Amino acid sequence: MSKFVKIASHTVPPLEKKTRLQDYPLGFFESITTKSSLKKVLKKKLVYLNKKQATTADFIQGGELLELYKDDQSTKTTIDLDLTVIYEDDYLAFINKPAGITVSGNKKWTLENALRSNLKPSLQKDALLHPEPIHRLDHPTSGILLIGKTTAAVITLNHLFEKKEIQKTYFAVTINKQEGKGIIDTPIDTKISSTKFEVKKSLVSERFDFLNLVELKPETGRKHQLRIHLASIGNPILGDKEYAVSEKTLFGNGLYLHAFSLEFTHPFTKETIFQSADLPKKFNRLFS
Repeated sequence: MSKFVKIASHTVPPLEKKTRLQDYPLGFFESITTKSSLKKVLKKKLVYLNKKQATTADFIQGGELLELYKDDQSTKTTIDLDLTVIYEDDYLAFINKPAGITVSGNKKWTLENALRSNLKPSLQKDALLHPEPIHRLDHPTSGILLIGKTTAAVITLNHLFEKKEIQKTYFAVTINKQEGKGIIDTPIDTKISSTKFEVKKSLVSERFDFLNLVELKPETGRKHQLRIHLASIGNPILGDKEYAVSEKTLFGNGLYLHAFSLEFTHPFTKETIFQSADLPKKFNRLFS
């Protein structure tokens, strides 16, 4: 238990019949507002039942002590890497992720390990020592990344993503002739996938036939979805070494895919929040 800090406790009142813990009515922990949130903290082994680690298989009937913990994160690595902070408050933040850095993982040089040195500490009682990314961007993708600064924010923002209540907009530069707008719904790994696209600008290219500035709005979140979808209609992203045709692969300038904006209702202030990350210079050199 030394690596965890208790943030809440609850004594179960008498119940009419035995109830599975994961089906217990919500509200006993202030920061747990959905069943998916409860399952998530149970999976992360952050809930204890009568001083023993709780699981989704546990039953309660009344009189049991439930305790919620958070990882004190004191053993996590912190690195000194300057990041552009687009916005932050006491609950969440937006970072402009540079291309060529991994968001999180077991390696030292990740964006997650640089968050503590770039963000202000939250004053909330469930503040995280090390803020956490809510979603992922591929290693070569740049752009806006949402960060949770408290336990409740991480749980709630993850839930908003699961319910598709966060609107995401990307921009990409694609190759070959591409016109108009539409929806790409090619399944990915047999799963339903959907991306809205709209061509904003095009220019003739001797090497690539055409280059297109395309706005993208993914409606699902499959791995490499935008890259796979654009390649599937014959318009792979410029610089994509995995999905572009080999003779039209651009080396040296990275992937021309940028997470531009996020929009949603702030779960704590209830205000509509819209934040964006400016297009990288390499985009502007092509499309001024």
